[in-house]
Order: sequence, then C-alpha cells, then structure tokens
Amino acid sequence: MSYITVGGLNLWVERKGDGEPLLFISGSGGDLRNKPNALDGPLARQFEMVAYDQRGLGRSDKPDGPYAMADYAADAAGLLDELDWATANVVGVSFGGMVAQELAIRHPHRIRRLVLCCTSPGGEGGASWPLHTLIGMDREAEARLVIPISDTRHDAAWQAANPDAFRIMMDLRTRDPWADEPRRAMGAELQLMARKDMDTWDRLASVTAPTLICGGRYDGIALPETQLRLAERIPDAQLRMFEGGHMFLIQDRAAFPAISAFLHNP
Repeated sequence: MSYITVGGLNLWVERKGDGEPLLFISGSGGDLRNKPNALDGPLARQFEMVAYDQRGLGRSDKPDGPYAMADYAADAAGLLDELDWATANVVGVSFGGMVAQELAIRHPHRIRRLVLCCTSPGGEGGASWPLHTLIGMDREAEARLVIPISDTRHDAAWQAANPDAFRIMMDLRTRDPWADEPRRAMGAELQLMARKDMDTWDRLASVTAPTLICGGRYDGIALPETQLRLAERIPDAQLRMFEGGHMFLIQDRAAFPAISAFLHNP
C-alpha cells in the first residue's frame, strides 16, 4: 500500500497476489478504505492485482476540475508505466469500465485481456443511468431512489417483503465515514460530471484486446441491452450475463470464475 505519483498526481495504490498482472479499475465513488473490496476477492488469489483510488476519490489527490474520461485513462496508463507493466489484464467495473474503454482505445498495446463489467459506452450505444442527477441529494433519499434501479427486482413490493435486507442495503448506501474530508464531495461530483459526457461508441471498433462483456440481468443502471450493444460493437467480444443487478459480481457465484477463466486464456 503506497502512493504512486502519476502525471503529478499522488494516487493511492494497493497490490496483492502473484501471477500475471491485473489492473482493477473501480466504479463511481470507489474508495479502497471500504472493506471488503476487490482485493479481498478471488482474482487477487490468482493474479498480481493492483487497485487504486482514482483521481478525486479516496486517499488520492483531488485536483481542481473539470475531469474528462481521457484524464482517467491517462492516469491508468501512467500507473501501468510506474508499475513497469508493459501489458496487463484490465478489469473495469461500472465507471471503471468506462475508463477501461478509453484506455483500450487510446493505449491498445497495453492491454492483454479486457473485462468490462456493468458499464456503458455512451453516445448512440446507450448511457448508464444519469448518476449526476443525484448531486446534492440527501443520502437517504438517494439510496431509496437508487436501490430499485441498481437491481430492478428490489421494487417497493420486495422492500416491503424483505425489510431486514432492505435495511442493510440502506445502511450500506448511506454510510460514509469520510464524508467530511476536504474536497471529497468535490472529487466525487467531478467524477460524475465526467461520466455524464462518456462516449466511446464511435471508437469501439478500434479495441484490439480480447474482450469479455459482463452484465447483470436485472441491472437498471447499465442496462442488459447496452451490454449486448457493447459486445456487438467491440470486435470479437464475448458476452456473459449473470443473475443479479448492478452488483452481480457479488450476487452470482458464477461471475468471478467466468472472468478468471477468460483472463487465464493464452
């Protein structure tokens, strides 16, 4: 665990495991202080896995904005340089999948295999649900709105029938021990505004890395039909859909084995 300076920014980076290099790029609001996280999952037992707090988030620097998707991709490419990884497997989840698309387009020679989870290309390919519209909303109101969008099965009827499970979800979404940190809210908002302008659609045909698209069947944020469009747009991409919503990685036990099998292909 340490800071690595990339393009003048101090990024908080954590590394775990042995094997082929794997760069994990997290979603909106990602903060490695939240436990468990991706480094506690099965991929870190099979690869040399690196995860990091993106600019504006967690313990990384929070420079003035605006931020662009190209900035996040440059951060990822610069991190690969600092790690001395000529190539790496890349897994991007949600917003991290958007960054991974930009990385694959701008730096195709750096990616061995690419996994895009519950993400969207924007533009004519379809955007993910507009999380930037939540800026300034009370955290409890935000949680009540997003929970049934994140997994469309978790509607009002489900909430009424499963009060304990719903209460746990509410607690997880409203808890933020670091909410009062300087510039934290600003960094999170700048990320959401960069996400709003995401559009790789017209450039996806240039992706050369073998690609696996993964989505949840009940995801109302990164829609199942958008995953199909991504798979059709990226040359020779594979598509796998899983039983879950936006959090299908922890909802469907088949997800990580499928991703691991894809990444281990020669």
